[in-house]
Amino acid sequence: MSELLTAGAAELATRIASGQVSSREVTQAHLDRIDAVDGDVRAFLHVDGERALAAADVIDAKRSAGEELGPLAGVPIAVKDIFCTKGVPTTAGSRILEGWRPPYDATVTRRVQDAGLVILGKTNLDEFAMGSSTENSGYFTTHNPWDLERIPGGSGGGSAAALAAFEVPLALGTDTGGSIRQPASVTGTVGVKPTYGGTSRYGVIAMASSLDQPGPCGRTVLDTALLHQVIAGWDPMDSTSIDAPVPDVVAAARRADVRGMKLGVVKELGGEGYAPGVEQCFREALAALEDAGAEIVEVSCPNFGYALGAYYLIMPSEVSSNLARFDAMRYGLRVGDDGSAGAEEVMARTRGTGFGAEVKRRIIIGTYALSSGYYDAYYGSAQKARTLIARDFEAAFETVDVLVSPSTPSTAFRIGERSDDPLAMYAADLCTIPSNMAGNASGSFPCGLAPEDGLPVGFQVMAPVLADDRVYRVGAALERELAGRWGGLLTDQLWARENGGAL
Repeated sequence: MSELLTAGAAELATRIASGQVSSREVTQAHLDRIDAVDGDVRAFLHVDGERALAAADVIDAKRSAGEELGPLAGVPIAVKDIFCTKGVPTTAGSRILEGWRPPYDATVTRRVQDAGLVILGKTNLDEFAMGSSTENSGYFTTHNPWDLERIPGGSGGGSAAALAAFEVPLALGTDTGGSIRQPASVTGTVGVKPTYGGTSRYGVIAMASSLDQPGPCGRTVLDTALLHQVIAGWDPMDSTSIDAPVPDVVAAARRADVRGMKLGVVKELGGEGYAPGVEQCFREALAALEDAGAEIVEVSCPNFGYALGAYYLIMPSEVSSNLARFDAMRYGLRVGDDGSAGAEEVMARTRGTGFGAEVKRRIIIGTYALSSGYYDAYYGSAQKARTLIARDFEAAFETVDVLVSPSTPSTAFRIGERSDDPLAMYAADLCTIPSNMAGNASGSFPCGLAPEDGLPVGFQVMAPVLADDRVYRVGAALERELAGRWGGLLTDQLWARENGGAL
């Protein structure tokens, strides 16, 4: 069974297509793994083994009949529980949606199923994707497989933890301020935020509509690129979807060549406040890419310093608007409806009970920022800062092919360590937020284990809008160079540690 768990999605797909193994066997192996370890990891909110095995049987029947299947057909996948999935519990990690089963699929969910991937279940997240640790889930905290006393990142910690724990070879996430890349960084996995509008938001429960973007998660760069190819592309159901060709991310991942590329190290994303081990791994990764033929230069993006503050005005403002729909009147939780209470009282009781503390905090901040007399001073000023950040990117990309930085300032912190300090929690997204503000493509790739704690460090690659392929090209080159030095992937080391050195 172990070879079915440690194999990448691309390898599994090849073996399924050739008849060496069935999709049912692969699916059952991962369901067994979930049964064995998820009691400790707690990556999943909902697992539907019966539905998954039925989907696997359909793929096996099509293969036996000689039907042409997609490049990932039969491979299991986990879905962050913010994507609407028809007939399957979809909660966004919130009690206010407990038990809700959507009557329709998100576009990304549908594309995954149409491509023949087998959905195993829905993964845990910070409530409505608001958080950097998955401690804000309305249900329970997910644990990092590298150290069960530490966070797996957020908001998509469930998807990243499921990958690192070998419960699934692929996962879906969403990235509003780093919710794919930051979990990837602290779990030693791969996560990419596509260009804004490159993947459809239709059917994704909205947090901040101008920032949210679905994206792929995997353990290898090629696996992640293959999933990106499946989910990307124009969708008439999403008004922000870009009607343009999808960059050939799979070819870029297979190319894995940075010769002739110029990489800009962002001066403002490093130095004081960054853990020594993070800086060390990042510099070693730069040296590896330079040895592979890349030119490394330093680039200044002075307005990136405004990103965190501007983000925490724009995002809560959009949260305040988007979450107004959860009013106890149409679907979801309803509290205090005893026949004597009025609609406003029921609404207040329901929202007070159903929303967690972090969601309430952001609704209050956003409502205040949008209020009369403060709109220009707060929300308006934040949007001006957003423009300056986008201009920094544009200026930088006139001289370099991509920008690079650490993905996060630190490795995974201990569960509970920052729970009472929202500002310290928000700082986990310091490096990732600029790309959400500007809408450009960005990804996180493993670049080592910090010497001080032995935990994963991520290397962030930022590319221009609709140049997602450059993210994969650099990430794949880094993976090749470092895997050669390590003798495999970071997650291979995690599996070996768990299994007494046996791969």
